[in-house]
Amino acid sequence: MNERMAEENQPEQFSSRLGLILTTVGAAVGTGNIWRFPREAAANGGGAFMIGWLIFLFAWSIPLLMAEFAIGKKTRLGTVGAMRDMAGRNFTWLGIWMMWVGTAVGFYYAVVMGWTIRYFWIAISGEMSDAGDTAETQALWDNFISSPGEVIFFQLIAVGFSAFIVYNGISGIEKANKVLIPCLVAFLVVAMIYPFILNPSGAIIGLKFMFIPQGEYLFKGETWIRALTQSAWSTSAGFGMAITYAVAMRKKEDIGLNAFLTGLGNNSVSLIAGVAVLGTVFALSGSTAEGLEAVESGSSGLTFIHLTALFASMGTAGYIIGSIFFLAMAFAALTSMVSTLQACVVNFVDMGWERKEAVRYIAVAVAIAGIPSAISIEFLDNQDFVWGTGLIVSGLMVAVVVMRFGVSEFRKNLINTEYADVQIGKWWEFIIKYVFPIEFVAVFGFFIYEKLQDQSASPIEGMGLGLFTIITMVVQWAIILVLFIFVLNNKVADRIKKGPVSDGNFDDDIEWAESV
Repeated sequence: MNERMAEENQPEQFSSRLGLILTTVGAAVGTGNIWRFPREAAANGGGAFMIGWLIFLFAWSIPLLMAEFAIGKKTRLGTVGAMRDMAGRNFTWLGIWMMWVGTAVGFYYAVVMGWTIRYFWIAISGEMSDAGDTAETQALWDNFISSPGEVIFFQLIAVGFSAFIVYNGISGIEKANKVLIPCLVAFLVVAMIYPFILNPSGAIIGLKFMFIPQGEYLFKGETWIRALTQSAWSTSAGFGMAITYAVAMRKKEDIGLNAFLTGLGNNSVSLIAGVAVLGTVFALSGSTAEGLEAVESGSSGLTFIHLTALFASMGTAGYIIGSIFFLAMAFAALTSMVSTLQACVVNFVDMGWERKEAVRYIAVAVAIAGIPSAISIEFLDNQDFVWGTGLIVSGLMVAVVVMRFGVSEFRKNLINTEYADVQIGKWWEFIIKYVFPIEFVAVFGFFIYEKLQDQSASPIEGMGLGLFTIITMVVQWAIILVLFIFVLNNKVADRIKKGPVSDGNFDDDIEWAESV
C-alpha cells in the first residue's frame, strides 16, 4: 500500500541534467534575446552596456535563479504551493500573483509568437522577396497587424503548438527542448556567419557597435538600468519558471551550478543573436546611418520592417537566411510560451486537476484572453508594460520570501546541500539582502519615470499616454491583489496538495525523489 502511494506521489522528473538545463534555458530564451538585446546594446554604448549586462547576470539573475531552484526543489510544488509552504499560509497570494502575472504575459506573448510564425511563412513562401524596401515591408506589416482575423489565426497556432508540448508533461517538454534549443542555436549561428561572408567590413561595424565601450555611457545611469532590465527579463529570474521546473529536478541535482549554467546559457544565446542581428543590419545597410536607423526603430520595427527589407534585398540568399532567422524567432518564442503554460498548469495540477484537462482549459483561456492583444497593438503594448513590470515585482517577492525564511539559513540548507557541485558563498546573502532591494527600487522607479515621458495621445483627452498607462497598471494591480489577498488566498491554500515541507519541517529529505 505504502509503495503504491509513493509511486502515485512520485512527480515527473527530468531524465538528465542536460534536459533540465536545455529546458530552463528554453524558458529564459525568447524573442527578447533576438530583437531586444541587440537593439539595447547598440543604443546604449555597446561595450558599456555589455559590462553592466554581465555584472547584473551575477548581481540579479543568477542569485534569483538559485533561490527559485532551491524553493521548487524543496517544496516540490508550483509557485502557489511553494509560496504557501515557504512564507506561510497567509502569503499564498504571492504564489497566485506569480502564476497570474506569468500567465497574463502569455496572453499577449502568444500573439507575438504568432507574428514570428507568420513571418516565417512570409519568408519561406517567397512573399518576402516581393518587398524591396522598408516602405513595402512597412506596408506588409501594417496590412498584417490591421487584419484581426489573420493575427488571431496565427495566435491560435502559437497556443496550439505550445499546448501540444505541455500536454505531454515534463518528458514531452524535455524532449522538445532537446530539439528546439540546439536547432535555435544552430540557426542563429548560420545567421551570424553569413553577413561576414557577404560584407565583412559592414558586419564588423555591427560588432563595434555591440562590443566596443563608448566611455561616456559608463557614467550614464540609464545605461546601467537598461542593462539590469535586460538581464532580469531575459533570464526570467524571479518569474516562477525556475520554481516550476525545479519541481521536476532530480534529488541529487545541484542548485548553484545549474543556476550558473542557465544564466550563462541564456546570455550565450543573446550574444550569438546580437552578432547575427547587428552584423546583418550593418552588413546590408547602405550606410552606418541607415543601420542606426534600423536599430533605433524598436523591436518590431527592427525585425519585421528593416530586417525583412534587408533579407528581401539579398535575393536567394535572403530567402534562405530570412527563413532561418524567422524560424529561430519562432523556436525562441515557442520555448518561452511552453514554460508560460507549464508554470500555470503545474499549479492547477497541485489543486487536484488532471494534467491533460488542465492543459486544455488553460490553453483555451490563454487563447481567448489574448484576442484583445491580437486585435489592438495598443492594448498589447499596455499589457506588456503592466505585466512586464509585474514580473519584476515577482522577483522582489522571491527575494522577500528568502529574507523571511532567513537568508543565511536558506543558503546553507537549501542551496549548499550535500549534493552541491559548487558551494555558494556569503556573497549571495549580501546580494539578496542588500543589493537586490536597491536594484529593484532603481528599476521600478526608472520604469515609471520613463513611461511618464510619453506624452502621446491617450484614450483620455488631455492625458499623456504614459500617465494613462501607469493609471491602468495601478487599477489592474489593485483589482488583482484585492482578489488574491482577500478572496482567493485561503481557498487556494486549502486546495493545494501537501508537499514534503508543508508541515514546516525543512530538515527532512524529499522522500518521493529518493529513487532518482
